[in-house]
Amino acid sequence: MIRSLIAGLAIAFALTAAAPSQAQTKDSFKVCWSIYVGWMPWGEIQSSGLMKKWADKYGISVEITQINDYIESINQYTAGEYDGCSMTNMDALSIPSGGGVDTTALIVGDYSDGNDGIILKDKTTLADIKGQTVNLVELSVSHYLLVRALDSVGLTEQDITVVNTSDADMVAAYSTADVTAVVTWNPLLSEISAMSNANPVFDSSQTPGEIIDIMMVNTETLAANPKFGMALTGAWYEMMSIMSKTDAAGAAARTAMAEASGTDLAGYDAQLASTEMFYSPSDAVAFTKDPLLMKTMDFVRSFLFAKGILGTSADSVDFVGIAFPDGQILGNTDNVKLRFDTTYMQMAADGKL
Repeated sequence: MIRSLIAGLAIAFALTAAAPSQAQTKDSFKVCWSIYVGWMPWGEIQSSGLMKKWADKYGISVEITQINDYIESINQYTAGEYDGCSMTNMDALSIPSGGGVDTTALIVGDYSDGNDGIILKDKTTLADIKGQTVNLVELSVSHYLLVRALDSVGLTEQDITVVNTSDADMVAAYSTADVTAVVTWNPLLSEISAMSNANPVFDSSQTPGEIIDIMMVNTETLAANPKFGMALTGAWYEMMSIMSKTDAAGAAARTAMAEASGTDLAGYDAQLASTEMFYSPSDAVAFTKDPLLMKTMDFVRSFLFAKGILGTSADSVDFVGIAFPDGQILGNTDNVKLRFDTTYMQMAADGKL
């Protein structure tokens, strides 16, 4: 997954102004997703017929579409082409919410628990990064992780030099003599870590719960069409129940996801091991209600504002309001555009879907 902001940020902001209002009752919906360990279930939900099963239950239709370019998927959601889209908490705040599209975190699916990390060549501690050139996808979650890591050892970006490097070029770049430090995500992280001179010195397990993978939906669409939220959530948690088991059905589901992502079952299971999946809706609810989420989003919005990507009109870190399940709002109460809402996950936990 190209969890990066650069490629389509300006386009997304431009499209936002033209996005049509979606506050209408309807019976047909579209959501999109892109390749990443925590989002592979969406493809299997569609191909297995689970989505149709749950949509039929509520008398609606829901089409789940894979989009190969992650940023493009968010752009299309922001433009109103899709009713929902899989994205990280950071990208949801910066692109649709920062661009004015009111967005709700319907299903908090997982957080990176080692899938993102920093590797140094021939050096063994994070502090050794000082003075080095660091290759990463600029303004991505890798960049965010780097800032958090540097802070943990009393360093800042002024102590290093960042070089923007495509994820497609990361492994080849690391193989050259000039590249001595990289920040990336799986499966690239695992591939580089296996090289003889590579030393992982920091990963997302040291900033738990900060890089969150979520199915975001248009708030107005959800409010007008609760059956859409119920069908999507019901299908997701049925798949979570299937894939989390060690029986034949669970292995088959994960194998299908592995093949769709270009690996095998062992490879996919290894990626799952460094992903904190919320297989249980009650676990997802507890995570979303935890006061630590507000602290995380404060880190995230501060990073985005410092980089100039918290909306084109942002004049302060408080530009966008972020609402939490307990009613608290971080930022502008008159411009709430990102909402963490446990309503539908709680319905799943209570068996009310």
